[in-house]
Amino acid sequence: MAETHLQEGDKAPNFSGQDQDGQTIALNDFQGSKLILFFYPRDNTPGCTAEACSLRDHYRELQESGYKMLGVSADSEKKHQNFRAKYKLPFPLLADTEKETIKAYGVWGPKKFMGREFNGILRTTFVIDEQGMIERIIKKVKTRNHAAQILGG
Repeated sequence: MAETHLQEGDKAPNFSGQDQDGQTIALNDFQGSKLILFFYPRDNTPGCTAEACSLRDHYRELQESGYKMLGVSADSEKKHQNFRAKYKLPFPLLADTEKETIKAYGVWGPKKFMGREFNGILRTTFVIDEQGMIERIIKKVKTRNHAAQILGG
């Protein structure tokens, strides 16, 4: 399985795209804040829903620890709107339909599911510091306990 080419200590690649409401979001918007940038395969699937809900349920704790949060998948703005509303997610979701941000972070690659191989988003979380440097990369995301995984360092 391919993994990101980025490493802890690297400068986070710049990105810009539309969130679920058509608002432009860029890495620069988070300058001076710690950012949890999580890439996930698809809205409304069991693992992605568990991951997003773990982050939602611990959102206040994460904010109190100084984190802002942004989810990214290749789903459309409309799908993101529905996903966000259905699960009352308090953070924006970037609609990276052209996969520019996904590829910049090196999280597009071969996956296996039910004996089938295909290309898709490799579930990965980047913790980016106030200066835009990658502090941590979590490649083995525990979907149901993702917030604890981040907070537990």
